[in-house]
Amino acid sequence: MHSWVDGLPAHGLASLKDRGLAYGDGLFETVAVKAGRPVLLELHMQRLVLGCSRLAITADQSLIRSEVLAYAQAMGEGVLKLILTRGDSLRGYAACPEAQPRRILQASPAPAYPLAHALEGVQLFDCATRLAEQPLLAGLKHLNRLEQVIARSEWQDPAYAEGLMRDTSGRVIEGVFSNLFLVRDGVLITADLQRCGVAGVMRAALLSEAERLAIPCHVTDISVEQLQQADELFVCNSVYGIWPVRGVAGLSWPVGPLTRKLQSIARTLLDV
Repeated sequence: MHSWVDGLPAHGLASLKDRGLAYGDGLFETVAVKAGRPVLLELHMQRLVLGCSRLAITADQSLIRSEVLAYAQAMGEGVLKLILTRGDSLRGYAACPEAQPRRILQASPAPAYPLAHALEGVQLFDCATRLAEQPLLAGLKHLNRLEQVIARSEWQDPAYAEGLMRDTSGRVIEGVFSNLFLVRDGVLITADLQRCGVAGVMRAALLSEAERLAIPCHVTDISVEQLQQADELFVCNSVYGIWPVRGVAGLSWPVGPLTRKLQSIARTLLDV
């Protein structure tokens, strides 16, 4: 299926002057599409609106929503990538005041992850790459993903399904393409993302579900020592749902009951 640029089918590069290409000046969302429906669209749009506010990108959110709905309907199944850039400008960091944000929609097949990842759990690679602290960008899914690109290049062994990322102070933050939760004494714990990291859509959905079900939950700094003390560990994102974590850096965990409970909820949320 052809990509769309500003609502129209595109057959090549949008623009060589685009600031998203030149500087990573923009945002993106990765949306699962099932039966022509963009899954968890409201949460994706909420994060996009927050990102536009932080980056001072003025975009027509109603238009973006309508284009995503139409594109997803045409796709049927797969993964929709929405890219929103600040638009074109001349050379230099200063943005052109007249620049119009550019909307790009791309379709990809749904990834064929092994069923064992969800059923039996996964091993995480302990990444050496550290996440820099930048509160202004923390939580956003902005276009500059060099930290994740470098971290993902650290391993090629298929025995590792994901990588564990920490910040420059050694705090445990997230996976390379997922968020991380641990369980300790029945309490659900996930990292505070006010300094760095991506506030994932599935993470937001699970926090909401935990509150609805009265599952105790803490959003806080996580140390390596807390990982050692955890009863359960899992990673999540809005495409695959939840994968239990069986091991990382010499530590190991069973697939626990709260992980299984939330995994079932995630399947319902993703309609799988």
